[in-house]
Amino acid sequence: MMVATDLDRTVIYTRAAFGRAEPDTVCVEHHEGQPLSYMTVVAAQRLSILASAAAVVPVTTRTIEQYHRVRLPGGPPPYAVTSNGGTILRNGLPDRRWRSALDARVRAECATLVEVRTELRARVDESFALRLREADDLFCYLVVDPQRVPAGFLADWDAWCRPRGWTVSQQGRKIYTMPAPVGKSRAVQEVRRRLLDAGELHPESRLLAAGDGALDAEMLCTADVAIRPRHGELEQRNWNHPRVAVTAASGIRAAEEILDYFLRVRS
Repeated sequence: MMVATDLDRTVIYTRAAFGRAEPDTVCVEHHEGQPLSYMTVVAAQRLSILASAAAVVPVTTRTIEQYHRVRLPGGPPPYAVTSNGGTILRNGLPDRRWRSALDARVRAECATLVEVRTELRARVDESFALRLREADDLFCYLVVDPQRVPAGFLADWDAWCRPRGWTVSQQGRKIYTMPAPVGKSRAVQEVRRRLLDAGELHPESRLLAAGDGALDAEMLCTADVAIRPRHGELEQRNWNHPRVAVTAASGIRAAEEILDYFLRVRS
């Protein structure tokens, strides 16, 4: 089977996202020499077992550089999806053909990143917006103080973006502004097609998925079996789907449930 899983707040967690749990952990990411993201020891063991028996594909909104900081148990997977589907990595290297085709579609269907960034910069100020960043020359995101974001800001910004082919999503301290053609689900289906063509997946193999944010929703819906944690953007929206299970735990312990769920489906 193939397992497509989001990373942050799905299988790996910063200390701020642990919730009430204080489990034994292993560090899976360092940034500027400091530990940043963790898995519980139990979750790390389960991911190692899963990686030996299934095609595990990390699927993240992280940029290529941010993804490469992560060291997952079980070793680096052959395929990964970064930049919310904007990049497919094969053995750590970007697939230029995939990105070229995606860029062409974005140019044809969407306002430019420069136009969007310029408009967004005009709408924010330092009272709530801490940083405005671009990701892999594809999309942009604001790092904000969630408690100070003005009422109606997200809805107003979304209303400006949608007619121009862009979408808006808030996940914690980040507000993402994304071209509509860019999505995790499309990239996941492309990786699955490649694995099938290479004979690395059986034609009847199931696609499993996990994620916690609105940017994961389509991927969860198109998987054969999926699960989300009881926290994050989808939980806040009370989002559910007939084929998507929900963990009992929230916080870092949810990763143990997610990986156990995948292992039980496999067996």
